[in-house]
Amino acid sequence: MSSETGPHENVSDENLPSAQEPGHGAVARKDDPFADPGLPPHEPRIQDIDEKAARRSERAVAFMFTLSMLATVAFIASYVAFPIDKIIFVWPLGHVSALNLALGLTLGIALFCIGAGAVHWARTLMSDEEMIDERHTVAAEPAVREQVLADFKQGAKESAMGRRKLIRNTMFGAVALVPLSGVVLLRDMGPLPEDKLRHTAWAKGKLLVNENTNEPLRPEDIAVGSLTFARPEGLEHHDEDFQQEIAKAALMLVRIEPKDIKDKRELDWSHDGIVAYSKVCTHVGCPVSLYEQQTHHVLCPCHQSTFDLSDGARVLFGPAGHPLPQLNISVNKDGYLEAQGDFAEPVGPAFWERG
Repeated sequence: MSSETGPHENVSDENLPSAQEPGHGAVARKDDPFADPGLPPHEPRIQDIDEKAARRSERAVAFMFTLSMLATVAFIASYVAFPIDKIIFVWPLGHVSALNLALGLTLGIALFCIGAGAVHWARTLMSDEEMIDERHTVAAEPAVREQVLADFKQGAKESAMGRRKLIRNTMFGAVALVPLSGVVLLRDMGPLPEDKLRHTAWAKGKLLVNENTNEPLRPEDIAVGSLTFARPEGLEHHDEDFQQEIAKAALMLVRIEPKDIKDKRELDWSHDGIVAYSKVCTHVGCPVSLYEQQTHHVLCPCHQSTFDLSDGARVLFGPAGHPLPQLNISVNKDGYLEAQGDFAEPVGPAFWERG
């Protein structure tokens, strides 16, 4: 057998493939400039060797958390103290809302102090040693899980959460108070309704004013089978809150032969067959306006809820859940129709339970 090596007889070490080339092992050469240098030696911080320095850091962190709590209290106090229309001049911002400025500053300080306190705590008092852990499969071995739990417990111990109670308590206080800022801001969703949904502009002695003529109504102004719209005396179109008030106080009147009225209370609250009901549908608040004089039915054009005005305005058809509220009316000494009070129930879709 020939000893010739052919074209490969002059192969040398310089021609061997590098460990960095694809398809070869990951063993790095001694002169590899990208070799992992490893972690540098750990240098202890002053807080690690000097308890006085650690105490100073603890007080600094607690101060930031306490400042956050005070800023949250100031946020709530500013919301109450500053009127929404108060404008002040602040250089270089110019003229700004005092309320918005106070809320922004106090909430910013509250959030910043929580973050700054947490960062200072981590950098000065928590463990800062870097640890190397080889990658492993998602389904860790029992020994690995035990090691992770042990590392977690060790980290919790080194964080000094249990030992440094001043930091722990002030942090809990700051984190617990900050959400109150958001709760307070819910107040801006609108004014508190209180009992406003239960009352309208109608009251005892208020005249019924014709919406078309702007004149007080007399019984003779309303013919049998007719439909008339009215508003309470004193509510004028040029009033600033007219739309808000008429949305609840809009009234419709029809005249029915007394013998055709089936509901006793309806008959007692009417005058000579003239009955007055809220014009606001109890489904979603659309204006009820389509009247059928032969059947005494009134129809809401939005979703076809149908009410029987000869039987307490009870619902005959459609999605409305309640009868239309009735207004108790009578005639005063001057011969004008007037209200005997407000509606007995809230108008429109204000409540599902109206007891």
